[in-house]
Amino acid sequence: MDMDKVMKAFAERATQSQGPQSSKEQGDVSLLQYLDLQQLNCLNESTEHTLKHIVSEKKLNASGEYLESDADEQLLLNIAFNQAVRVKSIIIKSKELAQAPKSIKLAVNRPSLGFEDIEDAGEPAIAQVLELSEEDVKEGKPIALRFVRFQSVNSLHVFVGSNHGGEEVTRIDAIDVIGVPVETTKDLSGLRQQENQ
Repeated sequence: MDMDKVMKAFAERATQSQGPQSSKEQGDVSLLQYLDLQQLNCLNESTEHTLKHIVSEKKLNASGEYLESDADEQLLLNIAFNQAVRVKSIIIKSKELAQAPKSIKLAVNRPSLGFEDIEDAGEPAIAQVLELSEEDVKEGKPIALRFVRFQSVNSLHVFVGSNHGGEEVTRIDAIDVIGVPVETTKDLSGLRQQENQ
């Protein structure tokens, strides 16, 4: 087995699969379909209104359920996926504008993250800091992320630091994560076929 041939075949295959696809937006999907519901959790959620209530259908929530904070306005959503994904944008929707998230921070692949780890952290220690406008959360507009920082995401962590009305409670009616799954197994099987020729 010639290693140079294998590497060259792999590089060609990777280039072919990334080619025109990497720039086309129609490949974007809701990544909620790849949620690992067993690993999903939210810190400071109320017992009656949890994160699982709004994502258990693995699609943008259209029911009357919502996520609500408990002791104060802060929330830390830990969203785990069952495979690596590339995240391009996030949607956060709230029907109660005064309780809608305003200041959020995003981190990736940090499953044991707690409030003390993220509350005072800034970029580049965390992936991105965002201020959501009232229009963003009222209409559920996709908020574009710095795509290069969200390339191989197994878990996405959304820290809500404040809401629009300075309320004691933060409310999220729906959340969606938009992007593409990272496809690795297909490329490897193609590599093995070329290797055996």
